[in-house]
Formats: sequence, structure tokens, C-alpha cells
Amino acid sequence: MKIELAIEKVKPHLTEARFRHTLRVAETAVHLAGVYNGSVSKAELAAVFHDYAKYRPLREMEHWIKKSSLPKDLLGYHSELWHGPVGSLLVEWEHGIVDTEIQDAIHFHTTGRANMSKLEKIIFLADYIEPGRKFPGVEEVREMAQQDLTKACWMASKNTISHLMKKNATVYPDSFYAYNDLTNQINGGV
Repeated sequence: MKIELAIEKVKPHLTEARFRHTLRVAETAVHLAGVYNGSVSKAELAAVFHDYAKYRPLREMEHWIKKSSLPKDLLGYHSELWHGPVGSLLVEWEHGIVDTEIQDAIHFHTTGRANMSKLEKIIFLADYIEPGRKFPGVEEVREMAQQDLTKACWMASKNTISHLMKKNATVYPDSFYAYNDLTNQINGGV
């Protein structure tokens, strides 16, 4: 799918602020793909669609989780996590995007997971560090993103888990798996 068409398809599903965020994530993903020799076209397309399902009604997202092969345990966690997995299905069903790399990058852009592909890391990180993000620790992750993709993802994962724990919020297991796997990668193994 041409990127202009993807943008046209996504825009009606997002608020104006979320659409601007999406364009910044796409720019950041393209930059990271260039730095780390990833697929620029896949990174841009996955970034444009990463929040595609963000504003779908909760009932609709719940329906897709229940009726698909998505993990049912998602229903026991904050609904903010649902849009990635549901979006990974909707890009196929509504737009014919049948590319597991792109779909996985959309699916796991919020939580991460163990054994993330390069594209998954790029989208996970681009969403975290896009220029509109302003929160403690983001500048350090932005700096690391120019040097080491895995270490930057580890920092983002660590910050996210710490933030959720400080709020006494639950943490989806994939987030812990991502953190543990990234920790092993930067430390040279178990």
C-alpha cells in the first residue's frame, strides 16, 4: 500500500492530535530504519497504522479479542493495551495488509515482547521517542536511539515498567518478557 493511501485511510480514525503523533512516529521510524538498516517502507507503513484501532469502541475491540486468535488475557488488563493487537488484525481485514512483520510491529508497539524483530524494535522505540513526547527519561532514550537500538528499547521498556509500578498499575506479561529479553541481549546472554 502506498504511504499516501495509508495516511488517508488512518486519518479519519484518529483525533487531530493523535494523527500528528502518528506522522511524527512515522518520521521517527523512517529515521531509525535508516540508521539501523531496516526496511524504510515497512517501518513507515507500520508506524502510520500503529494507532489505527486506538479510538475504536471498547466493545468492538473486546469483540475482536474474543473472536480472534488474540490472547484472551488481554481482557484482564487495561484497555489501553488493546489497540495494538486489535489494530494488527484490522489492517489485514480492512486493508489487506498481510505482512506478519508489519502486523507484529503494530501488535507489540505498546508492550514489546521477547525476541522482537528489528522492525518491532523500531516501531516500539519510535512511538516512545517521537519529538512530541515529553516525560522524564525520554531525552536519554532519544540519545541512545542514535547509538544502540536494543539498548534504547531496553531503556524505554525499563522506564515504562517503572512508571506503571509507581502508579500501582498492572503490567502486561509481554512487557516483562521484553525487558528480560532486552536485558539479556545487552548483557550478552543469560
